[in-house]
Amino acid sequence: MAEMTVANGEVEASTLLSRAEYEDFLFWEAQLLDEWRLDEWLALFTEDATYDVPTAGSPDDVSSSEKLFYIADDYFRLRHRVTRLNKKAAHAEWPRSQVSRIVSNVRILGSDQAGVQLRSTFVTHRSKGDVIDMYCGHHLHTLCQIDGQLRIRAKRSMLDMAHLRPQGRVSIIL
Repeated sequence: MAEMTVANGEVEASTLLSRAEYEDFLFWEAQLLDEWRLDEWLALFTEDATYDVPTAGSPDDVSSSEKLFYIADDYFRLRHRVTRLNKKAAHAEWPRSQVSRIVSNVRILGSDQAGVQLRSTFVTHRSKGDVIDMYCGHHLHTLCQIDGQLRIRAKRSMLDMAHLRPQGRVSIIL
């Protein structure tokens, strides 16, 4: 993987990876979450990263400074979320849910000084006890390369659902 270089505020096209390489990265991220390897998942993020989950049905460009979000984490809060979810005291997720993610329709939207913007579609199944929940939507990622490794600078999980019923909450990482 080539280092990302920026010229005139744009990532040079010669340093962009192929869609398949970005797709493999998103598949790896999904596998880490499915296997509840949250510390390894957190290591994919840059220290200036954000992770957002706006309320169901929100537009892609919604701002957490103007609307309520289910999750609006900077890296510090995301690290605490991972620490909490790894403890037995996280009652909503202990014992841990069984989760299975499908990621598809990966598209490169563009690039700028922050990195490469991707859009992908997801379906996440969560099974706990006798209840199976399904979350569907699309992810908006901004990825950058640091020391030759892809990292997540921003992840926004958009729920393409009218509401969270019957789930009622998001206790897993989408």
